[in-house]
Amino acid sequence: MRRPVTFDCGGDRLVGSLDPAVGPTGLLIVSGGNEVRWGTHRGMAMLAARLAARGIAVFRFDRRGVGDSEGTNQGWASSRPDMEVALATFRREQPQMTRVLALGNCDAATALACFGASLPLGGLILTNPWTGDDADGLPPQAAIRARYRQRLTDPMMWKRAVTGRLDFRRLFRGLRKLFHTRAQDVPTRMATGLQAFAGPVTVILAREDATAIGFRACWTQHAFSALRDRVHWLEVATSSHSFQHAPDTAALEAAVYEALG
Repeated sequence: MRRPVTFDCGGDRLVGSLDPAVGPTGLLIVSGGNEVRWGTHRGMAMLAARLAARGIAVFRFDRRGVGDSEGTNQGWASSRPDMEVALATFRREQPQMTRVLALGNCDAATALACFGASLPLGGLILTNPWTGDDADGLPPQAAIRARYRQRLTDPMMWKRAVTGRLDFRRLFRGLRKLFHTRAQDVPTRMATGLQAFAGPVTVILAREDATAIGFRACWTQHAFSALRDRVHWLEVATSSHSFQHAPDTAALEAAVYEALG
């Protein structure tokens, strides 16, 4: 039976949700962005219920300043203490667990990649990791490149250009970004963190999602290639960043369950 759990982080009261189970393996779900622990379209709550029914305990929580939790939201880069106390609380609530993995989507995956090595985790499951390349409101360079390649061969785009229905300002902003080189601090931090992590890592990507396309493009850079033999890759044929459609959620559950095994 799902139940709420409260715990302290730096003097702030945080709120989590526990789906208990009797098995030895548990999953800590870290929310991405400013998303609450239920997940987009209640996706993480439904995933937790299904995994618990299969004997895997699941703990989700709102980090400081998000959802039901107190404090100031300082973003993913300041979330390590939140994850640390959430993990300790989870282990206290489910003492039979001998192995806990963590799952994060978007910048929660980024946080786990950067800080996972400093936490007592048996594995990481990273879905659509965020590389920081869309902080300007535009998709990552790799996603822009793929999109423009498709659009340049589309007769409808040229028709919109001729009739004045094409947003040339956004087009030129995208083209400018293609030729603009930015510092890649986030991918470098992720690569460094993953190199220090001793356990298995599973990466699950929504094939047509812009954030996933950006991460895939970073994989051959920033020392990610050194992790090739330790990382298991899975792809879901969707453009949904949060795996919101029924086939997507089923594929995500199967991939997560495989990683937990």
